[in-house]
Amino acid sequence: MLYNVLLRLWNESVQAVDSKDWEGALAKLEQISEPTSRTLFNAAMVHLALGQLGLALRSLDFTIAKDERLAVAFFQRAAVMMQVDRLEEALSDCIWAQKHMRENVVIDYRQLGLRYKLYSWQVLYNASAVYCRMGQWEQAMSTLLSATQERGQGRGGSIEAAFTSIERKEVLEPLMVPEGSVFRPRKQEIDQLQQRDFLGKAKVISSMIPNDDFGGFEPLRQQKPGFYEPKTDGPQGSRYMRARTPYLARGPGQLTVPGGAMVFLFGEEDRDGMINVFHDGQSGLLPVSILEPADIKKSKSKKDKHLLSGIPLPPELEPPSRPQTRPLSRAPPRVSRSSDTPPPSYMTATHTPPAASGPPRYTANAASSQQAGSPPEAEVGSVVVKVHYTYNIALSVPLDTPYEDLKERIAEKVGQSAAQLRLRHKKHGSRVLTPLPGEVEPGHTVQEVSEAGRATLWCQMEDPLANRTILYQMVALYDYAAQGPEDLEFSEGDTIDILGEVNEEWLEGHCAGSIGIFPCCFVYRENSS
Repeated sequence: MLYNVLLRLWNESVQAVDSKDWEGALAKLEQISEPTSRTLFNAAMVHLALGQLGLALRSLDFTIAKDERLAVAFFQRAAVMMQVDRLEEALSDCIWAQKHMRENVVIDYRQLGLRYKLYSWQVLYNASAVYCRMGQWEQAMSTLLSATQERGQGRGGSIEAAFTSIERKEVLEPLMVPEGSVFRPRKQEIDQLQQRDFLGKAKVISSMIPNDDFGGFEPLRQQKPGFYEPKTDGPQGSRYMRARTPYLARGPGQLTVPGGAMVFLFGEEDRDGMINVFHDGQSGLLPVSILEPADIKKSKSKKDKHLLSGIPLPPELEPPSRPQTRPLSRAPPRVSRSSDTPPPSYMTATHTPPAASGPPRYTANAASSQQAGSPPEAEVGSVVVKVHYTYNIALSVPLDTPYEDLKERIAEKVGQSAAQLRLRHKKHGSRVLTPLPGEVEPGHTVQEVSEAGRATLWCQMEDPLANRTILYQMVALYDYAAQGPEDLEFSEGDTIDILGEVNEEWLEGHCAGSIGIFPCCFVYRENSS
C-alpha cells in the first residue's frame, strides 16, 4: 500500500473521530490494507466508543502484535479485560505496561501523535483495581500505597477516594485513555499530500515566430519547428567552454565544477537549458547559462599537419599520477646526462609565442628587433645581447667576451648564481633552443652567435632532471593548462623534453623546470634528431 494513500485514509478517519462520526471513522480505517500499530489502536478506540468491547479487544491484540513495546496499548487492553471479567489477563497486561514504562514516571505520546500522557501511578492504580475484582483487598491496598509514592499529575483526589473504597471493600473503576484520543499523522506529511506547483507554467510573452509555444529559461532566439538549433557566430569552432561561476550539482546526473573550470561539450542543449559536458574524467549536465567560450589559441603552423580546428578531443584514459617509462617501439638516440653536460633546452612559461601563422624562421637579429623599446646602441667592436629571462634584459659586451664572463654578467643582472644558469640560443630555421657551444667546450666567445652586432639568448635555471634520460624533444602547438598536480603546463612554442610515453595519448615531459604529463596531441616533433 502506498504511504500517501495510508496517510490520506488515516487523516480522514481522524477527522471523522473529531466530528464524532464513529461509523465513518471505522469505514476509513477498514480501507487501510496494511494497517500500522497506531491505526489499529485508533480502530480499538472507535470500537470502545461504539460499545463493541470484543472488537476493541481484538484490535488491541493486533496493535500489540505490531508493536510489542507500546505501553499505552497494554494499559488500555488491561482496562478492557477488566470490563469483560478476564482478570488474570488484565493483571498480566498491567505488569507488561509497567515493564514497558522502563522505570519512567511518565511517557508523553505526543511525539507519536497521541495527545495523552501515561503515568506509572495510573498503571499501579489499574493493577489495584484488578486485585479488588479478584477479592485480594490487602494486595489491592499495598499496590495503591505504591501508587502514592509515584510522582505525577492528576492523582490528587483519585488516590484518597480509592483508599476509602478499598476500606469499604468497593470495587475500583479502571482508568482508560479518554474517548476521542487517537494517534494523528504528522501535519507536515499531510500538507505534502496535495501537489503544489511552485514554479508555475512557463508562458511565452513575445516571440519572433508566430504561434510560438516554447517555454524555458533562456534568452529569446530564432527557433525552427520540431527541433532546437543553438545560435552560433560563424562556423562551428572549438567545443571547449569555461565555467564563469562555480556550480554545485542539484540533481541526478549533474556535475559540480569550480569557477573557471574548462569543460568539453559533447551533447546538445536540452529544453531545460542543460547540456552534457565532460570535466575531470566525468560526464554530466551543466546549465548553459554559466558557460562561456574558452579562449583557445589555434595552430599557427602552415605545414600540412591535417590538424582539426581547436584543441583535439580529450583522451579517454585517465592519466596516472606517476607513470612508468616504457621503451619505445622505435627508440630514438639516447642522450646521457653527466655533471659536465647541461640539460636539454626548454622555454620558460613567460616566453611570448611568435606572431607568424607558421613556424617562423628566427634569426638572432630578427628576434632582437621584436623587443619593445630600444636597447643600448652597439659600439664598435661590441655586441648588444638581449636575454629572455622571466623578464627581458639587454647589455652591451665586447665581441671577444667569453661565455663564462657573459654568464657572470647575466647572473649579476638577474640576481642568481652563475652555476645555476644555462644559456640557450636558436639556430636558423628552428624553434628548438640549443645550448651555447661555450656551455660544453670552453674558449668560445659571444661573437659566434651574434649577427649584425646583436645576439638573442635565453637564460634558464638548472632543471631537476637527475638520473632521467631525455628521449627526444617536441614543440608545443597550443597552450596547455594543467588540470591536476601531475600535469605539465606549457605555452605555445615551448620546447619540451620527452622523458617517456605513458600510453598512446599521453606523454611525460620536462619544461620550464617542471616534470609532468600532457596530451601528445598538443605538441609536434620538429625533426627526428
